[in-house]
Order: sequence, then C-alpha cells, then structure tokens
Amino acid sequence: MIYTLLQAATNSAQAKQSSGASGMSTLIILILLFVVMYFLMIMPQQKKQKELQKMLDSLKENDKVVTTSGIYGRIVSIKPDKNTVVLEIDDNNHVRIEIQKGAIASIVSSAEKANA
Repeated sequence: MIYTLLQAATNSAQAKQSSGASGMSTLIILILLFVVMYFLMIMPQQKKQKELQKMLDSLKENDKVVTTSGIYGRIVSIKPDKNTVVLEIDDNNHVRIEIQKGAIASIVSSAEKANA
C-alpha cells in the first residue's frame, strides 16, 4: 500500500514536469503519509504497551492470571530481582512454575475464571 502511494506520487510528479511544484507536492504527500501512519499504527501500539506495563506493575500475590501461552494460574510470589513470578497452576498437587513477568497476558477476573 505504501509503495503504491509513493509510486503514484512519483508518477504524478513526473507527469507535471514542473520542478518547483512537483517537488513540493511529493514532499507534502510523503509528510501526510507519515502522519497518517503515526496516528493509525504507532500511537495505538504505544498506548497498548503503556497499559500492559501498568498492568504488569500492579501485579500482586494471589492474583489469578493467564499467560501468553494460555496457562491459567495464581501468583504465589513475585521476584523483583529477576523480574519473574511463580505461578501455581494446580492447587491439588501444588504444581508451580516460574515465568517472566512479560509472559503474563492479563489478570483474570473471577467471572472469567468460572467460565473457563
């Protein structure tokens, strides 16, 4: 899509054969293209990343979470020096795993846990 827009801008500029006007119109199209890309792609991604970091910073023991690989568990302990958490994934057998904080996708509410 970007390549097509750039090619169209270049072709229209070449068709005009006016050195001052064609250069300026190509520059304006490129600037507009970058502005649109920023608002459609970069800004929403930065917002999502900030929300994820805020959620990771608010984790505490006994929170029920789901990892990016789909494992449900309860946080037993948080190790700040290693940036990891220990999850208990089976209450009966006390199965625990240690994962990185970044591997936690979301905190699970009690309503979601009942449906899962």
